Amino acid sequence: MAKIQVKKIATMTGHADSLYALAPAAAPDCFYSAGNDGLVVLWDKNKPEQGQLIARVSGTVYALCPLPEEQALVVGQNNQGVYRIQTDTRQVAASAAVTSAAIFDIACQNNRLYVATGSGELVVLTADRLQTIGKWQICDKSLRCLALHASLPHLAVGTSDHHIYIIDHRTMQPIAKLAGHTNSVFSLTYSPCRRYLLSGSRDAHLRIWNVAAGYALQQSIVAHMYTINHIAYSPDGRWFITCSKDKSIKLWEAATFTLRKVIDRARHAGHGTSVNKLLWLNNNQFVAASDDRTLSVWEFTVENSINF
Repeated sequence: MAKIQVKKIATMTGHADSLYALAPAAAPDCFYSAGNDGLVVLWDKNKPEQGQLIARVSGTVYALCPLPEEQALVVGQNNQGVYRIQTDTRQVAASAAVTSAAIFDIACQNNRLYVATGSGELVVLTADRLQTIGKWQICDKSLRCLALHASLPHLAVGTSDHHIYIIDHRTMQPIAKLAGHTNSVFSLTYSPCRRYLLSGSRDAHLRIWNVAAGYALQQSIVAHMYTINHIAYSPDGRWFITCSKDKSIKLWEAATFTLRKVIDRARHAGHGTSVNKLLWLNNNQFVAASDDRTLSVWEFTVENSINF
């Protein structure tokens, strides 16, 4: 099996508290970060010491949703609502006080924003003006994460009642309710091949659901020691990464769901506290955001062994 080498290529500092949100920026190698200090910052991996303040809000930010074609970034502010920031002018173009609860995730498709709230309510807004289309009570616990299927009209909602709800986002009618996790579901992502839904939970399990088989549970993996905070596929679909409250990042081979590398403090000078969010910059570089107030950029290479 080919050997994988990992190195940290940049560290960003400047945030004053825990980091929870990452989003890609329009320019290559650039991305946004936000967290408990209410600062939304633009970074360039090649200039890690030169973060640019894009916006400052009064509450914690758990969710960022980029609208690159419109040079806009949607910010979910804890207990305050949703803001649309024009990234070219750094001005607030629209705002909506959609909830007094926390906003844990935002997903976008076809000028619709899907907002996951701490009250268990799913709020749907127009992406351009943040006008409310509707509100649906999914459960009586927090909605923690969202995922949109690329070709089917499926919206997956992970919740603190331990379930995953699959909803037809055209009609908002339920399709399935997936049981298996024993604690809050913190991360969801559909595979680029569109065959699987991956879920990560506070129960430390990574679960793979077969979409074509009616979301039957295909595999369950004890992936981390503690909460899985985020799962993200590489752009080419060959890899995915997970991060956890156990302070580690893990690199997985997508085709086989095989663990290939563990990135932690002891082996790679990784983060010393919970790693909360991940973002791919390209097929072999990604960013991690942590409770330790820093961002780290990682690069990995695959070295093919030669047998004589």
